[in-house]
Amino acid sequence: MAHPKVIVIGSGFSGLSAATCLADRGYEVTVLEKNSTPGGRARSFTEAGYTFDMGPSWYWMPDVFESYFRRFGKSTADYYTLQRLDPSYTIAFGEEDFMPVPASLDEMRALFESMEPGSARQLDKFLAQAAYKYEVGINQLVYKPGRSVTEFMSPRLLLDVLRLDVFQSFHKHIRRFFKNEKIIKLMEFPILFLGALPQNTPALYSLMNYADIKMGTWYPMGGMYKIVEGMVQLAEEKGVQFFYNQEVKQIEVQEGTARNVVTATGTFAADVVVASADYHHVEKDLLTGEYKSYSDAYWEKRVMAPSSLIFYLGVNKRLQNLQHHTLFFDEDFGPHAHEIYTDPKWPAKPLFYVCAPSVTDPSVAPPGCENLFILIPVAPGLEDTEATREHYYNLVMDRLERLTRQEVRSAVVYKRSYAHRDFMGDYHAFKGNAYGLANTLLQTALLKPGLKSKKVSNLFYAGQLTVPGPGVPPSLISGQVVAREIEKEYAAPVSVNVELSNP
Repeated sequence: MAHPKVIVIGSGFSGLSAATCLADRGYEVTVLEKNSTPGGRARSFTEAGYTFDMGPSWYWMPDVFESYFRRFGKSTADYYTLQRLDPSYTIAFGEEDFMPVPASLDEMRALFESMEPGSARQLDKFLAQAAYKYEVGINQLVYKPGRSVTEFMSPRLLLDVLRLDVFQSFHKHIRRFFKNEKIIKLMEFPILFLGALPQNTPALYSLMNYADIKMGTWYPMGGMYKIVEGMVQLAEEKGVQFFYNQEVKQIEVQEGTARNVVTATGTFAADVVVASADYHHVEKDLLTGEYKSYSDAYWEKRVMAPSSLIFYLGVNKRLQNLQHHTLFFDEDFGPHAHEIYTDPKWPAKPLFYVCAPSVTDPSVAPPGCENLFILIPVAPGLEDTEATREHYYNLVMDRLERLTRQEVRSAVVYKRSYAHRDFMGDYHAFKGNAYGLANTLLQTALLKPGLKSKKVSNLFYAGQLTVPGPGVPPSLISGQVVAREIEKEYAAPVSVNVELSNP
């Protein structure tokens, strides 16, 4: 009997992953993408000779990517070339106070020891625990579909959970090992990727420090979009069909089964629908009320990861005192965090991040020029105006010029900003969020929105608002997990039609 036909809505990392896994198992898979190119938040654009990655800029957990391609008999090297960065990144604490973070563990131990005697030994202890958490967390827990408590009922796994510090905050955990404030800021930095405060993030996520320090920071030459191109090429090799400029308007459900996904231009028959689009958008805008799994009140109570104000800048000269990744921690993160999580507002003195991929990769900028990606984490749901964007552009550029001791603004020949209304317009992102759902204890595993609809029997979800959570590696894993769940339930075809239209 033929395998079912699957429609995947969205071509971000989770959608590409789910589509390829299912096609590899013999399913007929069609991907419908709202935008003109694949990749979701990881899209790319080129202007005036500069090539900009629009979203993700950090390549961590290389084993997750390699494992993904290996399952199809491939390697990342078949699609893109990786280069390890050294230093991994630099933290700017103030004028003439820049701390390059070395790729070498021995050099990292020496750096810690120079700031806090005895901390090299403490780092070894910390990383030994973090390595265990990485092994269990990444290789076991994040591949759980989070559909039943019985998934976690094995004696070994229950023992592992107790050893993973799930019920202790990262804030307390890190201070058991280190006292120096710069070391603490360095070690708490990866938690920001998870979209929550260290005080509200389980200490389980020290596994992120293991990924950072032991596994390294990498860069795919040509830009992060090379990953997307590789995944699309692999998907097409497996027979996946892609349709772009196709925005789904409505999912029609009859007797608990999705029968049609309605737009204006056509009908695609399918047996299973995978929504890799924004979960809240699918529920609110594509399903009628009786088929929503979660109420509006539920969504309003979710703790969202931050949004971002991003500037893409083309600079007509080379710059000094910037690495590929530079974190500007010259202001206190406490007030900035308060303005993101507890009293949402535009921040007074934000921290910010600068990616200069042209430091590593000359192909992303014209000769003698620099490509800059500047990001300010901000609360979701804020009013986003051009005046606000321009205010923060000048605020950040004042600090960037002062801290790096050079003029930058006068050399900017291309400038584009991107924030809440762009995330909502391009991705239907709930409250204009950039990273999805924050990884707090009460939004972990079973406590996340489920990967399968409670009301529609053949509707599944993938991406950063369901398990396992935000970030590129988790999204890559999300698609694999949902594909496995579909394979368990839909070995024989049922009748579903999916209709599409241009936006």
